[in-house]
Amino acid sequence: MNIYEQTFGTELEYTHIGRERAAKAIQSVVGGTVRYVGGPYDAWECRATDGRVWRAVNDSSLSDVPSNFRAEVVTPILKYADIETLQEVVRALRRAGAKATPTCSQHLHLGLEKFSPEQIANFVKMFYKQEELIIKALGTSEARLANYTRRTDPEFIERLTSRKPHTDSELNRAWFGYSNPNPEHYDRSRYHSLNLACLWRQRTAEIRCAEGSTHSGEIKSVVVFGLALAVKAFNSKAASAAKREYNEASAKYDLRVFLLRLGLIGPEFKTVRYHLLKRLPGSAAWKRGRPAAV
Repeated sequence: MNIYEQTFGTELEYTHIGRERAAKAIQSVVGGTVRYVGGPYDAWECRATDGRVWRAVNDSSLSDVPSNFRAEVVTPILKYADIETLQEVVRALRRAGAKATPTCSQHLHLGLEKFSPEQIANFVKMFYKQEELIIKALGTSEARLANYTRRTDPEFIERLTSRKPHTDSELNRAWFGYSNPNPEHYDRSRYHSLNLACLWRQRTAEIRCAEGSTHSGEIKSVVVFGLALAVKAFNSKAASAAKREYNEASAKYDLRVFLLRLGLIGPEFKTVRYHLLKRLPGSAAWKRGRPAAV
């Protein structure tokens, strides 16, 4: 598998914009028709000219503004070729008044329909090993980490590495700690930086630790990073879950090396590397800092 084949969907949380206005901003990019759906999420949807449905729904977690001034944009299933359209949608939402306040986040769902339990385990281990670096790169707030985006449970990793699941049911037991083949949508286990609770409902894994943004380049960087990580896991025979310590002195260098190992090399991914590296201290070129001139 390559990065161009991997599927994804993303959820973008915004305030200062209502669902109808958000749906019409999406329509300005993808065309099609807009209609009110209602239901428990007071949803509006835009059915694009290609038949895919984009939705704008209410998200009660965006509690810093009234209900009619918040929208969570839920994309259809997308691929790498759709990222430019996604970026145009983000720009249209920003022009329509959308803002990303501290309560907003971006969630990325990665399609795992073709993944075996071993490949899913690879994905988990790779994420866990670099989790601190990923959290710092995405700017995840401590408030988010304390509540709805907790760090990966080490007990889950212990079960995963010791039992080496070869079936979905074994993977399910490793994640929940017991057999739970039909988890509820809001099962508490979902509130981690990497969420597998949705695996048995949607066949996806969810990266939840990205902060909200109206910057199309930042949105793209999260998506491309997730795609590259998933593809690396799919194509690897094995992976280590040995936790890497976060080192402030070499953080930028360490992430740059990790991104290159994921295949994010060359001009095509230059802006992705920039946005993922920009929050980290240190030098991207020198692990221990630029040496003093002799």
